[in-house]
Amino acid sequence: MGDVAALEAQIAFVEDTVQALDGALAAQQQHILRLERQIDRLQQQLKDQGARLDEVAADSHEPPPPHY
Repeated sequence: MGDVAALEAQIAFVEDTVQALDGALAAQQQHILRLERQIDRLQQQLKDQGARLDEVAADSHEPPPPHY
C-alpha cells in the first residue's frame, strides 16, 4: 500500500509542476505578444521618420554649405 501512496504523491507533484509550467508558459506567450506589438510599432515609427526625412531632403533647395 505504501507504493501506491508514493505513486499518488509523485503524480500530485507532477500535476502541480505541470500547472506551474503551464502558467509560466502562458505568461511568457503574453510577454512575447506584447514585445511583437512593440516591435511592429517601432518599425512603423522608423518608416514614418524615414519618409519624413526623405520629404525634408527633397524640399530642401539650399545649396550645401561650403567646405573649409
